This record gives sequence, C-alpha cells and structure tokens, in this order.
Amino acid sequence: MNKLTLALLAAGMLAASTVQAQADLIITNGKIATMASEGEFVQALAVKDGKIAATGSNESVLRLKQKDTRVVDVGGRTVIPGLNDSHTHVIRAGLNANMEVRWDGVRSLKRAMDMLREQAARTPDRQWVKVVGGWSEHQFDEKRLPTLAEINAAVPDKPVFILYLYGKAFLNQKGVETLGYNKDTKYLDGELELDSAGKPTGLLLAKPNAMILYSTLAKTNKLDRADQLNSTLHFYRDLNRLGMTSAVDAGGGGQAYPDDYGVTIELAKQGKLTVRTAYYLFAQKAGKELEDYERWIKMTKPGRNEHMFYANGFTTEGAGENLVSSAADFENFLEPRPELPHHMEDELERVVTLLVKNRWPFRIHATYGESIERDLAVIEKVNRTTPLAGLRWIVDHAETVTDDQLKRIKVLGGGVAVQNRLYFQGEAYWKRYGAQTRQLPPIRKMLDLGLPVGLGTDGTRVSSYGPWPSIYWAVTGKTAGGLSTWQAQDVLSRHEALQLMTRGSAWMSGEEDVKGRLTVGQYADFAVLPQDYFTMEVAKIKDLESVLTVVNGQVVYGAGQFEKLSPALPAVSPAWSPVRYFGGYQNH
Repeated sequence: MNKLTLALLAAGMLAASTVQAQADLIITNGKIATMASEGEFVQALAVKDGKIAATGSNESVLRLKQKDTRVVDVGGRTVIPGLNDSHTHVIRAGLNANMEVRWDGVRSLKRAMDMLREQAARTPDRQWVKVVGGWSEHQFDEKRLPTLAEINAAVPDKPVFILYLYGKAFLNQKGVETLGYNKDTKYLDGELELDSAGKPTGLLLAKPNAMILYSTLAKTNKLDRADQLNSTLHFYRDLNRLGMTSAVDAGGGGQAYPDDYGVTIELAKQGKLTVRTAYYLFAQKAGKELEDYERWIKMTKPGRNEHMFYANGFTTEGAGENLVSSAADFENFLEPRPELPHHMEDELERVVTLLVKNRWPFRIHATYGESIERDLAVIEKVNRTTPLAGLRWIVDHAETVTDDQLKRIKVLGGGVAVQNRLYFQGEAYWKRYGAQTRQLPPIRKMLDLGLPVGLGTDGTRVSSYGPWPSIYWAVTGKTAGGLSTWQAQDVLSRHEALQLMTRGSAWMSGEEDVKGRLTVGQYADFAVLPQDYFTMEVAKIKDLESVLTVVNGQVVYGAGQFEKLSPALPAVSPAWSPVRYFGGYQNH
C-alpha cells in the first residue's frame, strides 16, 4: 500500500470520525461538574445519540457543532449529573399524585391548612381531600401538628385523610362517617382512637404496624386510568423539575405486579416516561411471598427494559424491598422497636434461596440493627449452600446498623441504600432513645469501609420525594426542624453527597459504569441549576430545583429563559386536581 493510499485512507477515517462525533446538543458557558473527581469542572459538553460525546472548553466542544446541533448557553450556571433516588416509590406515586395535596416543603401550618380548605372548596362531592405523607410538623413555623378540631373546622363537608409519616393519620368527621368507622372497627397492631362516648375521634395510630393507615387509605377514591396516565406524566415532570433523571423504585404495599404497573408500562412503551426507572417487585401477600416470587420469575426477568427510547428506561431490576412481611421492622419512631416473629428466618431463607438460584438481585427493608442481625444470618446461611457470587443485593434504610454488620454486608457483596427519614423523624428518635453520638445511619463508616452507598428519599409517604432536602441533610446532619444529629466529622462534603445521589445510587440498579458522571460515554442525563450548589448558602440547598433538565440528550424540563425548550404536557386532570392549582413539591 503506497503513501498516497495511506494518506487518503487516514483522511477518510478522520472525516468519518468527525461526522460520527458531531453533536446533537451542546451545552456552553457552564460550570459543569463532571463528578469524575472532586473539584473537576469543564465549560462545555456535547451530546450524541443520548450519551456524552465530548467535554472541555467552549472552543473545543463547539468544533462538534453541525447544522442541526442545538446549542444551549447556560450563562455560567452549574450543571450536575441528573439526580438518582436510590429508594423511592415513583410508580405508586404517579398513579395517585393528581388527587393529593402535597405539604412537602410547606413552611407553615397556616398555609398547609389554607391549602386543605381551598382544595375542599373545589373537590366534588363523594371525592376525598387527601394529604398523603411527605411532611413533618418540624418543617412548620408553628412546630406542631394540626388538631382534629382545626381539620374539622377547615373541612366540615368533604371527607379528609391526612397521613403523618407512618405513625398516624387524621380523618375528619365526614371521613369517619364515609368509612363507617365506629367503636367496633379493629385493626391488628393499630388503634382507632375513641372519645369518652365511644365514638371515633378520627385519629388513627400505628402500633407500630402501619396497616391501619394503609388499609384506610385504600378505602378512599382512586383516579380512573386516563387520569392515572395524566397523573404519572405530571409527577415525572415534577421530578424533572427537581433535577431528577433516574429513580430506583422499591415497590410498595398494594402495588401488585403486573396490574399496578400497567400505566407506567404503557407510557414507557410510548417513550413518554422522563425518568429512567429501575423497579423492584414487592411481595404483596403475607405468608404467600414465595408464591409471589415463583410467579414473577416466570413473568419477567432482571434487565427487561420496556422504554421505547431510553436504555434502562423502565427496567425490571429484582425483588424487594419487602421480601417477606415477617422481616418488616416498621420505621415508626413514635413507637418502640418491633420484635420480628420467630418464623421470619424460615420464610426469608426460602425466598432468598429462590432469588439467588435464579440470579435475581434483591433488597431488604431493615431499619434496626437487631433486624439486620437476623437478616444477615439468613443471607449468610443461603450463601454457604447457594453462593451469591457477585449477585447484587441491598440493605435498605439501616439507621442503626452496626460496624460489624457493615463488614459482613461488604463480605457478601452487598450495598446500602440510605434515606433522609431522620430529617423528618430525628426529633422523635431522640425523644425515644435519647441524644445520639453515633451517626444514624452511619454513612461515614459505610464510605470508610468502601461499601456501595446510594442516597435517596423513601418518598412519597414516610418521607418527601424532594431530593434536595436529602442532600441538605447529608451535608449538615440537620433535621427539618434544625436539630443537629451528627458529629462534625460525620457530615458529608457537597461532592460526597452529590456523588451518593448520582453514581452511588446507580450501583443499586447496576448502572454505575454508565450513569452518574458527565464524562465521555456516560448517559447524557443532567440538570442545570439556578444557583451554584457547591458554593451557595447551605440552608438554601433544600429549596434547589433545576432550570433545565436533560435525559438521554433530550430536554425534558425547562424554566425561565429555558421554558420554551420544555416539551408540552396535557393539562392536569381531573379539573379539580390539587396539582392544577398548587403544583407538586412546594419549594417556593
């Protein structure tokens, strides 16, 4: 082969590589946190076919501009990898969001009660007015819960249900009447408070099992399918507004597969879901969990993606967080720690053995170290006869996990998904157990041991779905009420906290090599922030949101000067939906 041929071949290869690299989207004039290492920022990035094609200076990246390339100047704003919630319940939330008043982020009880009153005025007869978790009295200026008298005065003529974490719920008298609750209404491990005349006051108490709360909520109204489709679209848009581009869904009680996944599967197949969602399947029937998993293993498999456009866009991930009901230690810090029943080990062993044999990743809800000790004994026993051999598995929550247990989790190849539940319940925990010097959960120890750790919210009931309060909690150790619960040496840096809610969470769905950094070859999922997360006043972090969110290289949300880039959504339905009037997360 002569020199001319070689030269022509080289020129052709160079031209081909240039064409291949030409960008669909270029972001310029940014403070772009690559998250490849702490303090690494670039000015521009290019996107091609849903992935990061180049990063660097404006000049170098703009060389990839072609006729049809969209160029967006972000005006010096900070750009971060899209947030990824390692443990949340977005599928269930989407089905219900349009009929819920959200108190998440509301600053005063007065405003919360005004929202309740306003919504009742527009809610049709025979429909419920519902506030379904995501708030704490400590976020309010008044630092207290609403009283039943206030709730009844605000809404005397429509049924009201207000869920407070997983500890209690409030019904107004119209709600009690609508449900037909009376002195003979009984729930296992729950209490319906009665007045001196033996009539229900409307206060429901979990003792500590939240079944009384779940079961009562299930008796309220549901959206029809058309409104569930609309609700899911708008809920996912609100997640995009908050900078979220991925979520790992942990299933939920009353969320049966495949029936309750039909709406999200339909939207995924149409390419309309705008948050990459990996979901775990939550066993539904106490004592019948093994049957659930035997059936589901035949119906689906880990890694099955049903999104039209996104890689890992709507994907079956594995089993949990409820593997067996007997292993559930409810995180109700208003009540003493529950003791797990003696038959838990046998039930859990059967399920874990099935999952490991079929190579299904799994996650297990475990709040207390006492529960984790028993869970680990079962997993270690299974591992001796049916080796995990690198199978991904997760302990969820782990507020009081011990150092020894963390070491055993690491030996078994597990990870830990932590959430800011103590941002909402820190005061309740301290009231019951006293002031703590150990970090709860011990995130710093997990990181020191080299464990995979993902940060999340556990939204939308026991906690809010807003990701930024979780990040704020991680960098301050403070509750919603301002109580400092961590020692100074345990508080995370801003880089560490963001890493846990990006690449850290990606481990929980096996995507840590393709998601969570803004470097060449990674998914083009990112958010542009109105303020610089890395230098802004720390107290304002919990109110952050995105002004431009991109998933798979496509704009899914824009605000302010970027609003014109935001794809249109249908109007919120039904017409009386609280979301139409208040929106979702209340961070303004």
